[in-house]
Amino acid sequence: MAIIPDTKDWTWILDRVCPECGFDADSLTPQDVARRLDTALPRWDAALGRDDVLERPDPSTWSPLEYACHVRDLFEVFRHRLELMLVEDGARFGNWDQDATAVEKEYANADPAIVRGELAEQGALTRDAFAVVPEDAYGRRGLRSNGSEFTVLTLSRYFLHDVEHHLHDVRA
Repeated sequence: MAIIPDTKDWTWILDRVCPECGFDADSLTPQDVARRLDTALPRWDAALGRDDVLERPDPSTWSPLEYACHVRDLFEVFRHRLELMLVEDGARFGNWDQDATAVEKEYANADPAIVRGELAEQGALTRDAFAVVPEDAYGRRGLRSNGSEFTVLTLSRYFLHDVEHHLHDVRA
């Protein structure tokens, strides 16, 4: 059985607590996001060192390695989106098909040791980008290809939920 693409619109996470992982976006700043990434990165590193890193819990769910590859790429995509928003108010983001990326980059066949290094590097760069966002930029806007509008503040919250929710997914 193939991985079932996630087609849900997760923007609701900005308005209420996630019932699955307990994430509460309310009042988080980009600097809070940076601090929480400092906590999340060692947890991802530990997940990539586990004996079950290659094992899918069922045929239609990613393994911890595949989730880690996704989060590595998530760091890069959202850092780029943040940079766009800081340069251009009303920036538009191209569509990112995470499922196509997983197939293209062969997440299931990645080397966990290489992914550990890449995830740590991308995570640190993204943490540092969120850490230095000036408060007067929090309201800058960006538009996703489906029309969802974000501010720098809501983008940072939405992004962090993805990182932390996937830690919940892999039980890390």
